Amino acid sequence: MSALTWAVAAVVTDGAGRVLLCRQGRGERRYALPGGRLRRPESPVPAVLRDIRAETGWEIEIVDLVGLYHVADPAAGPTPAGRAGPLPDVLVHVFRARAVGARAAGEPVGGCRLSWHDPADLPTALTPTTRLALADALAGRSGVLARCATPTGPAPGQRSGQPADRRAEGGHSGTGAPARH
Repeated sequence: MSALTWAVAAVVTDGAGRVLLCRQGRGERRYALPGGRLRRPESPVPAVLRDIRAETGWEIEIVDLVGLYHVADPAAGPTPAGRAGPLPDVLVHVFRARAVGARAAGEPVGGCRLSWHDPADLPTALTPTTRLALADALAGRSGVLARCATPTGPAPGQRSGQPADRRAEGGHSGTGAPARH
């Protein structure tokens, strides 16, 4: 098993029900949910509040946890001792959140271009994790446990952006979930 990186992200909606996405600044320039990595010994809730504020400039109110998304390369076998291995597995805590206020409270850090999107007209160039988490959040699901292929490619026999293993999905929308995230 490769190293595990802990990360956070949020499906942030505004008063009009639009979703905030970050277009990545390098490579394929796909859209992703705003977020980042946890710092030691930080827990997911303070981390997502900090990362969303830093990356987007927006203050957010957390509504609930959409789910945990394990991003891994299913084709990567164990790394031989003493050798550099595959990219680390990432466990992403994805939250459902609302933007606080009518505009960003501060200036975002560089690295991505932010844009608001109507849930019925989302960009097609989404990262696999973003695609799954948005579908779950927009369907009102909470407590999702999903496994996603790494951006390098899907598992054999698996369509890109589809979970390799979706063991449990909560069917409730949580308390106070806003309409159509």
